[in-house]
Amino acid sequence: MRIVIIGAGRLATNIAYAWQHEGHLIEQIYSHTMASASFLADRLGAKATNCLDEVIGDADAYVVAVKDNVLSQVAGQVCKGREKAVFLHTAGSMPMSIFQDTAQHYGVLYPMQTFSKGRLVDFHRVPIFIESNDGQSRSVVMELAHSISDDVHELTSDERRYLHLAAVFACNFANHCYALSAEVLHRCGLPFSVMYPLIEETCQKVHTLSPRDAQTGPAVRYDNNVINAQLQLLDSFPQARRIYEEMSRSIHLSYTQHD
Repeated sequence: MRIVIIGAGRLATNIAYAWQHEGHLIEQIYSHTMASASFLADRLGAKATNCLDEVIGDADAYVVAVKDNVLSQVAGQVCKGREKAVFLHTAGSMPMSIFQDTAQHYGVLYPMQTFSKGRLVDFHRVPIFIESNDGQSRSVVMELAHSISDDVHELTSDERRYLHLAAVFACNFANHCYALSAEVLHRCGLPFSVMYPLIEETCQKVHTLSPRDAQTGPAVRYDNNVINAQLQLLDSFPQARRIYEEMSRSIHLSYTQHD
């Protein structure tokens, strides 16, 4: 399939490599800066542009992978003059309907994973959630999703919003806790690497236990002696102290409500 990717960020980079590896042709990369477009396009043997008016008009699919706050604007511009093509966006919280006034065939291809430019993921293990407005767009998004992933699901825009919210808790918020942990360790001269076995075991446990059953620590039983002592250690770190207090209360409340 001949694909144009609108965007050159973390997700766009990862998915472009995945599609090319599976035999799709990445025809063109657009980014608002030519440097970003060229950096990715040169590695894929694709054309680069920083002008939406220069995007080719005969691709099989146009995949819009840009920040949520510019998605509607960029989608409207790229659809202009190409209304009969198939347009897909990759956002977790944005509805499919952003295309409805500017395109005839459109949908969503949302890979639920965290992406970094310097670390390519194995897409065959990434769940992809898709949506489409008609048969033509469904055929295209199905082919693109199944060509790179073994775990594809159809999901409505409303359902996808909850999925994305759940992902924020499981990934973004958890990673921020890693950052706070790293800062605490730095204050006493320890490397974050001492946390690796603990993090890995925690992740492995929830493959066989529910997150609630896997929970340990002083907040479960609300051990005041431990909690108060640790809060004192955070006196000079007020933001982390507030997070610690709220998280501890939330954990304890979860257990008292279910017991």
